[in-house]
Amino acid sequence: MASMSVQTERADTAAAAGIRKSDASPPGVGRDGENRGKSRGGAAVPYLLLLPALAATAVLLGWPLVKNGMLSFQNLNPRQLILHLTEWNGIDNYKEVLTGSDFWKVVGRSLVFTAVNVVLTMLLGTLIGLLLARLGKRMRLTLMLGLVLAWAMPVVAATTVYQWLFAQRFGVVNWVLDKLGWHSMADYNWFGSQLSTFSVVTLLIVWGSIPFVAINLYAATTTIPKELYEAAALDGAGAWQSFTSVTFPFLRPFLWSTTFLEVIWIFKAFTQVFAMNAGGPDRLTETLPVYAFVEGVGNQHFGMGAAISFLTILILLALTAYYLRTVLKQEEDEL
Repeated sequence: MASMSVQTERADTAAAAGIRKSDASPPGVGRDGENRGKSRGGAAVPYLLLLPALAATAVLLGWPLVKNGMLSFQNLNPRQLILHLTEWNGIDNYKEVLTGSDFWKVVGRSLVFTAVNVVLTMLLGTLIGLLLARLGKRMRLTLMLGLVLAWAMPVVAATTVYQWLFAQRFGVVNWVLDKLGWHSMADYNWFGSQLSTFSVVTLLIVWGSIPFVAINLYAATTTIPKELYEAAALDGAGAWQSFTSVTFPFLRPFLWSTTFLEVIWIFKAFTQVFAMNAGGPDRLTETLPVYAFVEGVGNQHFGMGAAISFLTILILLALTAYYLRTVLKQEEDEL
């Protein structure tokens, strides 16, 4: 009897297990299947949201870039434009540009010009950003208002103001220097030499670029926990040690990204250089964007100008690749 009862219980248990198995849903069906379907649908949502931006980028940037690349392989001058001719000349434009000495002089000049402006912008912007973090509320608001107004000023308007300030006969700068005792500067022509022209352009670009660096750096300093400064003070750290051990490590990613953006913006700066003195005197202050415009539109060698602009893009891509490689290497070292 006991054995029969045990067998009966086993049979009932097996039957119950069979019922549970029969009630179970096959793979991919039921809650798990629904969750996987929802997860796949949710994963596609970000890409669908990116489609309008990608389409606009392809139309507004991609097609002009393709068109510029096609023009760089053509002999396009006023004759071809008037007669609606398309004359392909292969890589002759690139050969003429790369084998000429003028292009490499402009490249070197552009790199030096960019380096000087970026260093001054980052140095002064960082100092002003740290000053904003130390000022009181009213002084901080006043300084930030001035920075925003300088940042919001149109580039052409700012360039015009600087032309007035540094005018030879009626400029305020020459008048102030004359009153301070430098009488030889009373009628000094700031746009008569390469160095003085670049000095004025650099002052203009740095003045317009500092607000972006300073305001964003101040915003970055607000994310640093105050407890870290308190711990550093308890350890006997001074102001410089607190900066190197607490502030700078937090600001390093911001400084890298901002420096990269400033390199791009300053390297491709056109309006300030061209509107100030049109690349003069004697084309000695032409940077790559101005050089491409003068050769392409000014001298009506449109194929040549397209080739120079395409080479400028390649140089920017090389700088971008170097930046990304440096950032990835730093992340690997931190890990």
